[in-house]
Amino acid sequence: MKTFYLMPMIIYGLMVVFHGTTLPRGWERMFPNYVGSEAVLASENLMFSQHSNDTEAFNATLHPFIRNAVGSMEFGGVVLNKRYNRTNDGGNHRKTTDVFQLSTAVLFQNPVQFFALAPNNLQDAPGFTIDFMKQVPTTWDETVLIDGYPGKYCVLARRHGGKWYIAGVNAQTEPLELKLSLPMLSGKEVKFYGDEKGGISYTKSVKVNRKGELKIAMQPNGGVVIVQ
Repeated sequence: MKTFYLMPMIIYGLMVVFHGTTLPRGWERMFPNYVGSEAVLASENLMFSQHSNDTEAFNATLHPFIRNAVGSMEFGGVVLNKRYNRTNDGGNHRKTTDVFQLSTAVLFQNPVQFFALAPNNLQDAPGFTIDFMKQVPTTWDETVLIDGYPGKYCVLARRHGGKWYIAGVNAQTEPLELKLSLPMLSGKEVKFYGDEKGGISYTKSVKVNRKGELKIAMQPNGGVVIVQ
């Protein structure tokens, strides 16, 4: 019966993303038109309850180790509104930084990413955030866990072609300082996205030393992204 329904999709080049549904186990190999599944408490819950916002960073450090390790995960992240209503001035409020949000585009893998943007973000969000979202890949050739502990923090590296993206988030209440081992970026100048102590996000160029080491600091509810 499943093959019957997938035949027209193969003929017409359709792709299928399941919203809700159960945890996908091996569906990518079984069904060629399957793209991804939600099967996770996804981003719309940030609008439904403040509790989801309070625990957003904590959950983000779990998904790469648990849900997204099994199969593609349609989360709908990268929320740039500070508030969760139409005019961005009321409702539940986001506690994570803009760079935290950008990092989820790399931490959370799904071949078709759905970003939770609002029209006002084209004017009120930092320009580098929109530029990043235009060019970040959705498929990866290699994934490497750099560092992390479920519920506390996670730093993950993904490669698309010859380009590496390293993303991290911090769910703890204090800034987290790490010395990352990035041998794939040894001696290279990279683009670094980070947060100041007040939660204001920024971007700059930094150089990874010849040993492939780079010291970083992630703010509470913040993140980092490093792009080759």
